[in-house]
Amino acid sequence: MTLFAEAAALDAADPLAAKRAEFDLDPAVAYFDGNSLGAPPRHVAGRVATVVREQWGGRLIRSWTDAWWDAPERVGERIAPLVGAAPGQVVVADSTSVDLFKVLVAAVRANAARSEILLDAATFPTDGYLTDQVARLTGHAVRRVPVAELPAACGEQTAVVLANHVDYVTGRLHDMSAVTRAAHSAGAAVVWDLCHSVGAIEVRLDEHDVDYAVGCTYKFLNGGPGSPAFVYVARRHQEWFDQPLAGWAGHADPFAMEAGYRAGAGISRARAGTPDVLSLLALDAALDVWADVDLALLRTKGLALGDFFLRCLDELLPGADVPTPRDHARSHQISVRVPDARRIMAALHDRGVLGDFRPPDVLRFGLAPLYTSYAEVLRAATTLAALT
Repeated sequence: MTLFAEAAALDAADPLAAKRAEFDLDPAVAYFDGNSLGAPPRHVAGRVATVVREQWGGRLIRSWTDAWWDAPERVGERIAPLVGAAPGQVVVADSTSVDLFKVLVAAVRANAARSEILLDAATFPTDGYLTDQVARLTGHAVRRVPVAELPAACGEQTAVVLANHVDYVTGRLHDMSAVTRAAHSAGAAVVWDLCHSVGAIEVRLDEHDVDYAVGCTYKFLNGGPGSPAFVYVARRHQEWFDQPLAGWAGHADPFAMEAGYRAGAGISRARAGTPDVLSLLALDAALDVWADVDLALLRTKGLALGDFFLRCLDELLPGADVPTPRDHARSHQISVRVPDARRIMAALHDRGVLGDFRPPDVLRFGLAPLYTSYAEVLRAATTLAALT
């Protein structure tokens, strides 16, 4: 069977194929950057227009109590099943960077007698920047360790471990269970960055006994540019969760305007500032597409898309340098190293294949199972082969 026939057969048999119609996609473009910015679900624009017209324009200030104030918790409950969390442990608030700062400081404060923070050596840059700043503020040392070596590196001075669930450059999926168990055995807490896994693969925070997690919503969750991030705080930590950004939104009675701070109950204490209502409610609308999605089926298709991409590369571009694992220890992206990668990605864009470039030489192709087709995968591989 030719690759073209195989792509057609796989698309015809795809149980998620109907989902593509729920997204506003240009048929002339093959989109492979959902791991940076997800495509917009078609109904989101109309929902946001309704919020502007009826809530902001019609109810005005009354919408804070009618529809807006509790939205961070309500939308968090919609994300909870996507990260394997029981109710009451996820809230949508602020940005990933802000949320990461909150949970890192809280984790260090809870383990104050210990002197070091272990950090994923290949972490997304902002995680490293923030960890260094937290260490400066708290007097801790930062030790950068490859994720595979984190279990052995955890020791009696480790206060907290911060790791990315998925390596953003290669797409490698790390072993959440093993790292978390090892950290706990050493008396340390764990923070997981889920930005490149939520909405792509099944995440099981409760099952793996995770302490804290943060994640963005504008990648595979399709919440829109700058949509707010989410925080997971395991229920067992919430009573003493002592985060450093004591803003009014996390206050036990925010509209009482008290002079002193009293942390709110439960996951609400992870909030800080005033929520970005329009982005938050755009995310709320975008999450509708997940209502009937079987996450196991999503994972199966994501891996199948990657397997097909690898077969296409093997046939069309033999010997390609692919840092993404060929086994299934990966998320839903395929990365390829090529000389002059920036120019090659620009040329791919000119030909309607939208992936992204990561310095110095990596082309990333995100595979969003809700809307990526096998025919698009073949188009990407064919176009890449013609350019290299």
